[in-house]
Amino acid sequence: MAEAASYDVVIIGGGPGGYNAAIRAGQLGLKAACIEMRDTLGGTCLNVGCMPSKALLHASELFEAVAKEFPTLGIDVGAPKLNLGQMMQQKADSVGALTKGIEFLFKKNKVEWIKGKGKITGPGAVEVTAADGSVSTLKAKDIVIATGSEPTPLPGVDFVEGKVIDSTGALSLPAVPKHLIVVGAGVIGLELGSVWRRLGAQVTVVEFLDKVGAGMDAEVATAFQRGLTKQGMTFKMGTKVTAAKTGKDGVELTLEPAAGGAAETLKGDVVLVAIGRRPYTAGLGLESVGIETDKRGFLNNDHLKTGKDGVWVIGDVTHGPMLAHKAEEEAVAVIEYIAGKAGHVDYDLVPSVIYTGPEVAWVGKTEEQLKAAGVEFKKGKFPFTANSRAKINHETEGFVKVLADAKSDKILGVHIFGPQAGELIGEACVAMAFGGAAEDIARICHPHPTRSEAVKQAAMGVDNWIMQA
Repeated sequence: MAEAASYDVVIIGGGPGGYNAAIRAGQLGLKAACIEMRDTLGGTCLNVGCMPSKALLHASELFEAVAKEFPTLGIDVGAPKLNLGQMMQQKADSVGALTKGIEFLFKKNKVEWIKGKGKITGPGAVEVTAADGSVSTLKAKDIVIATGSEPTPLPGVDFVEGKVIDSTGALSLPAVPKHLIVVGAGVIGLELGSVWRRLGAQVTVVEFLDKVGAGMDAEVATAFQRGLTKQGMTFKMGTKVTAAKTGKDGVELTLEPAAGGAAETLKGDVVLVAIGRRPYTAGLGLESVGIETDKRGFLNNDHLKTGKDGVWVIGDVTHGPMLAHKAEEEAVAVIEYIAGKAGHVDYDLVPSVIYTGPEVAWVGKTEEQLKAAGVEFKKGKFPFTANSRAKINHETEGFVKVLADAKSDKILGVHIFGPQAGELIGEACVAMAFGGAAEDIARICHPHPTRSEAVKQAAMGVDNWIMQA
């Protein structure tokens, strides 16, 4: 076997955590290698997650707009005709351009991409098995585990290609299902359910909990579910799936109330299982350096250290929200720690977004969390029905809610259900990062007419001086 190549840092996994860690390492002059077993860089997010789902969300929104919005706007183009093959092709083209972009950034920053599956074989040692079975060994002062996550299977429900599918399968269906059953009312289920509903599927969402969007502010969740129901989705809340029977003509699920009660059956031609994701640690060789996962399979960390010298962990495979942008922040922090700098991640300011139509976005605490913690707070709320740009654009569903400390006025949480919520939440993140008060946003001049004025008006509402509603 050839002599092991040596690096300052070896990163296992080429997703948003891994590739950003590799790029930052290159920027700081560290000799870095990134191991990725896929044929392309970018991990779940770029290949079968964030990016392809947004491509289909955008395309399906426009498809629906042609039928429902264009006539109102005085644009008469007739009924839209779906070319699903082309829709999938443009998605693939966009994803391909993005993954090639990561390759370019690796070359620009002198990062080496090692193609294959990485396994830790001891302190500072990583073995890589390539697709052809050949094995190479790498040595590194520091190893960063960034292996991400995979869809969580549902007990009693086996995946069957084209029938019972995960999120990856839902991004590549060859035809629009007549009836799509989505198990799980979280981000993935609601986004992909929205795509196929717009393209013509009947969509039923089955959720074990009593509200959609786990972790979402309850008032927002209620309005959000009401909006999706109005669009045509059907919800069966407080319901668990106990079995699935797959046949030629579809899938029959057995459902039971979560609180107990009589079982019922629900039949659809495709079932999307979207009950969450679990950390990916299979075959990583953790035992070779004495690392164990917790009961849920996550790797624990202290300032991204695993507790074993020179082994670090970032992204979905460790605790915190399973979000690409959280992994990116940890990627920068871990490399700065390794380089002797002051890395930092503020986990209280990681925003969440659901890219449905309208979108939902939030950062900081919910009303329920503040009440449970006994924190006295004030609330400002402003509806998009009173926002001039939203009115002109016929997108008035939803509202902005700002929660602030009752005494200091410090912003504690911002929750948005409405148009472009994912873009609007950035202002709240910046304000909160600087310890801003609701009055700070209220007294900053916002451009008119924009949706961002709804955030300003909600901030004004904290002190009861909303002027436009």
